[in-house]
Amino acid sequence: MVRKSKKYDRTEEDLGNIVGLEHVNVLVPDQQLAIAFYITGLGLTRDPFMMAGTGNMWANVGQSQFHLPTRGTQVLRGVVGIVMPDLDKLVERLKIVRNELKGTKFKFSYRKKAGYVSVICPWGNRFRCYAGSANTDPIQLGIFYVQFDVPKGTAEGIARFYSEIMGANSFLSRWDKAKAARIGAGYKQELIFRECSSELPEFDGHHLQIYIANFSGPYTKLLERGLIAQENNQHQYRFIDIFDPDNGKVLYKLDHEVRSMTHPMYGRIKVNRNPDQTNAAFSQGHEIEPWLRSATGS
Repeated sequence: MVRKSKKYDRTEEDLGNIVGLEHVNVLVPDQQLAIAFYITGLGLTRDPFMMAGTGNMWANVGQSQFHLPTRGTQVLRGVVGIVMPDLDKLVERLKIVRNELKGTKFKFSYRKKAGYVSVICPWGNRFRCYAGSANTDPIQLGIFYVQFDVPKGTAEGIARFYSEIMGANSFLSRWDKAKAARIGAGYKQELIFRECSSELPEFDGHHLQIYIANFSGPYTKLLERGLIAQENNQHQYRFIDIFDPDNGKVLYKLDHEVRSMTHPMYGRIKVNRNPDQTNAAFSQGHEIEPWLRSATGS
């Protein structure tokens, strides 16, 4: 008897050249308010090993991070999608920090039909927080996507840039009822460039960091066009201009910190606490339990 083998869609496992979206970096003017929002409100974890002073803070969200240097204000032109285990508990935490963040741009709303909590940080950065699901597995805590608002007529050229220059998986689709370029940025992670008709603010220097497998290929193509913005070290370079390979026209500006998979920090394990554990109702062994359960599948 011949046993029929199960058929698999092997293309679902193709990552493209971008293998991970590790962090989003925005400047903040006040670290105390940043702690109230990112650590107490969102329930993230301050990296205990790196940037422990008052001049910067790294906030762990699963195996991704927010980097928050204390030297100004930057606002990402779009929305960061975050996956969290429990939206009801998230709302409870956000209510707790409401008074502390009074007088800032902070606000939130639970859009249950849409399946996410919409949150705005004290300085205007926007987030959508989703509950972990089959669509986000294996991510139950982490950065799911970063969506950028881009001018009309640029999505196709942006998709070509990431496909032809960066070697990423790219395709066009609709996102929030608008045309968008969707770029694979790791397993279940995306960069989304959504066309909009509103006037966009000037680029203020915020950046994101990605890991890529073919490190030299995109570098060579960018260098030939004079678009390498920084030569950081053997394992890292940066560029800003996203251009259409068909005509060379610059379509959008976004600072990319590009790292190789041989970078010393690639694959670094990050600490994530259980933000709902309290000293008044302490349960030993459950300090990281919600994140650990999702990570192990138990």
